[in-house]
Amino acid sequence: MSENGSNALWGSRFDGGPADSLAALSRSVHFDWRLAQYDIKGTLAHIKALHAAGYLTVAEHQKLEKSLEELARRVAEGSFVAKQSDEDVHSALERGLIEIAGTELGGKVRAGRSRNDQIATLIRTYLLDQSNVIEGLVLDLVNVLVDRAEENLGVAMPGRTHFQHAQPVMLSHHLLAHAWPLQRDIERTREWRKRASLSPYGAGALAGSTLGLDPNLVALELGLTGPTQNSMDATASRDVVAEFEFILTLIGINLSRFSEEIIIWASAEFDYIKLSDSFSTGSSIMPQKKNPDIAELARGKSGRLIGNLTGLLATLKGLPLSYNRDLQEDKEPVFDSVDTLTVLMPAFTGMVATLEFNKNRLELLAPAGFSLATDVAEWLVKQKVPFRDAHEITGKLVSFCEKNSLQLHEVADADMAAISPKLTPEVRDVLSVSGSIRARAGAGGTALPRVLEQITGIRKLTAARLGQ
Repeated sequence: MSENGSNALWGSRFDGGPADSLAALSRSVHFDWRLAQYDIKGTLAHIKALHAAGYLTVAEHQKLEKSLEELARRVAEGSFVAKQSDEDVHSALERGLIEIAGTELGGKVRAGRSRNDQIATLIRTYLLDQSNVIEGLVLDLVNVLVDRAEENLGVAMPGRTHFQHAQPVMLSHHLLAHAWPLQRDIERTREWRKRASLSPYGAGALAGSTLGLDPNLVALELGLTGPTQNSMDATASRDVVAEFEFILTLIGINLSRFSEEIIIWASAEFDYIKLSDSFSTGSSIMPQKKNPDIAELARGKSGRLIGNLTGLLATLKGLPLSYNRDLQEDKEPVFDSVDTLTVLMPAFTGMVATLEFNKNRLELLAPAGFSLATDVAEWLVKQKVPFRDAHEITGKLVSFCEKNSLQLHEVADADMAAISPKLTPEVRDVLSVSGSIRARAGAGGTALPRVLEQITGIRKLTAARLGQ
């Protein structure tokens, strides 16, 4: 404890303690306590470096190890907690260590490190662990989407652009179109881990340390690949946190886009899907209602994630080198985003896994809105008609259908010939949903062979993630 009566790791230069309002503003232990076990692991690595450099005897090192292990046990079981007088997790744990190991031995631990390089390392190790959790949750959803795609092979549905009927696609193709962005989120997470796996320990407050401690030793003890390259950058930058926050936000946005469709699909007007009773809610006044609450909450929480990201970026944008206390504000946003997705993802995955598709409805509407018109135009191109002319002819055909309340396949041969001699009866070969889908066999298309390739491709990627 410092002379001013607080547990702050500073104070001897000051004649009095901080004002109560300053202490309240400065306190962060109420949210950074979740880093307690990471702080202890970091301290265990640090005392190993102190011992290797000759600043701790074998006996001192062993006693400190046992003391830290005991402290970790007390923290885990809840018998040691932060006090109101603790400024942050670091000061709280130093108090706990001194209570166990004694003032003299416990007081040696702070040598060769600052809270600046300490917290910069801890946030990385915490987020690295959380990235594995989040990645696993995203992977679960990807696997469910692939499973649902496999279950519904051959089912056609309307494909849309500008939210208008465009071309028929396979339901499987549509579901996989939601799986691929999430798979890229997984890839982003893995790439991020490479950049995040460097240790700021050894950077000190900003300029490095004079004690000759081995930063590689500390990094390896923490499961990191090595030390950061610049001590000022190590303590002053939070781009690693911001990048992870961006990945979390992008996951939320991908969930929100799918949620928008689920909400629409579940409406009586669309009637594409039926939600499971276990993953929907009712109305407090309207007994007939089944509400897509999970999708709505996902859509809403994506806004929360965006807010966390933009708030963090705004905090970082104007900071001069090196460390500034503003950086304390990096933790709450990313903690909240981690918590948000950790709660949201299992519910969202459960909703997707259990919803029922109205296949008859989907296939009935697949050709609606003259969605086969492009197939007519492309058929004309295959007959050596310039696409400009093919587009014009097909447009006239659609106009004729609208005026006469007909579908494309219902137009008589004579009427087709009147629109254009190029529209011979053979055009009827492409006036079917199945034929249209089958013809879309180019790379990434909706034809069955291409969809099966997608399923195989994602299966391989997910198996690699699971080590299979």
